[in-house]
Amino acid sequence: MGLLDNRWGQSMIALCLGLSLTFAFAPFHYSYITLLSLTAFLTLLRHTHFPKLIGFVYGLGWFGAGISWVHVSIAEFGGVPLFVSLLLMGLLVSYLSLFVMLFSWITHILDSRFSYALPLATAPILWFSMEYLRSILFTGFPWLSLGYTQINTFLGHLAPIFGETGIALILVMLAMCASYILYPMKRNHLPSNTSVNSRLLKMAAYSSIILIVAAAWIAPKWQHNESPYDRTAKTFSVAMVQGNIEQSMRWLPELDQPIMDKYLALSESIWQHDVVIWPEAAIPKLESEAQVFLHQLDALAFATNTGIITGIVNYDFGRDMIFNQLISLGRINAQAQQPQYRYGHQNRFAKHHLLPIGEFIPLENWLRGLAPIFDLPMSSFTRGDYVQNNLEANGLWFLPAICFEIVFPRQIRANITPQSNAIVTVSNDAWFGDSHGPHQHMQIAQMRALEFGLPVVRVTNNGITGVIDHTGQIQARLPQFTEGVLVANISTANNMTVYRQFGDVIPLMLALFWMTLILSITTLTYNKSKP
Repeated sequence: MGLLDNRWGQSMIALCLGLSLTFAFAPFHYSYITLLSLTAFLTLLRHTHFPKLIGFVYGLGWFGAGISWVHVSIAEFGGVPLFVSLLLMGLLVSYLSLFVMLFSWITHILDSRFSYALPLATAPILWFSMEYLRSILFTGFPWLSLGYTQINTFLGHLAPIFGETGIALILVMLAMCASYILYPMKRNHLPSNTSVNSRLLKMAAYSSIILIVAAAWIAPKWQHNESPYDRTAKTFSVAMVQGNIEQSMRWLPELDQPIMDKYLALSESIWQHDVVIWPEAAIPKLESEAQVFLHQLDALAFATNTGIITGIVNYDFGRDMIFNQLISLGRINAQAQQPQYRYGHQNRFAKHHLLPIGEFIPLENWLRGLAPIFDLPMSSFTRGDYVQNNLEANGLWFLPAICFEIVFPRQIRANITPQSNAIVTVSNDAWFGDSHGPHQHMQIAQMRALEFGLPVVRVTNNGITGVIDHTGQIQARLPQFTEGVLVANISTANNMTVYRQFGDVIPLMLALFWMTLILSITTLTYNKSKP
């Protein structure tokens, strides 16, 4: 039996190709694997008789290994047997693999029923559609999008123009071009004009690769525009506190005060800096129950001319809503004559993109009470607004993103204002232990900095805490699983990236232009080849 008819052999190849993608992401950073894996997968897809199976299995490898860190949180904190943990993990990975299966199925239909050139023409727009659906359905889970793997390659230069979405599209273009160059003929029973199409498409593929590489190399010269806003560059100092509180201790009532005292002690030597930032839910008491502590903290920061941003949970008794929040205390701006904090003040941000299971329970009436994982502390949060005000701290404006939200570039873009000086993202990655999840999280934050030309300050409970400059490079970081303080000077610039101005319109236009170009070439060739 030949390879084309051996579904199990092809499935094993697809699985291995998907598994290999894990090494392209942080903390491994073998970026070249992405293009090799994608080229081999698309080539296999063009030749297989089992496109849905191949796509689904490729997705199983891609996500099964790539987000294996989810199993750590379920197994260690979910309170369920290993079998149930693996089952839940399998359901998540299978769900994500369905998107790859859909892409593969549609690509194969277009190829086999309509035109030999259609996969080359439509693959980018189909990939864009697949990733868009993955980012919005059931609140969205766009983790492990392939563009992140290129953060430190020459393709990363294109992020301020096309964003991570656009880099993923360009990877698909390059991979499909490589596939057509290496394997131009698909079957023996091709139309009479296919040899002409094949030669022309091969030339188009070579030309496209050259143009993409050239564009990536010269992109740094035109990836930023002068900002239309009259905003001068400034430098400010930020101090980040990493408490390293064990996850099992975070919601024990008897440890509330010791945890708050620990953060105060760690912050004792850093009040002279412009802004101090504590991580997600650093204050373990509800905001309404921590008023004495918050007013003391507010007064202390104000007296030292320091702004402080901290995570805290707020339960709104009047509306029966609970929010995962960031609030700003201390010196708000130079005009403030006295501490400004009061319960319910507006200088706060409530998380919008909640994490399924961890922060809200899908089908809650059915699942709540079935297993401990569906009754985790703080698993009934209320969603904040999609667009909210930036946080003001000591005259600086910070665009907030709590944990999972940093993976949604459209939400970040929607919340940028002309005054935004930096993005601040806080998290608690203690859920995921010593896995590659926190490293991937940091890599995602790097991409947001590069896309929007803004520094990113990332503060976590147990790592990775760090500062990323506006070019996406890590400026400073703290080791994981240690308590400590990181101080950094951050510079902002008066520039505006193309992606910040236009968002996903640019990669969408690129995909549509590509499709129009390839189809035009094949149509002209077909017409000329007719007698």
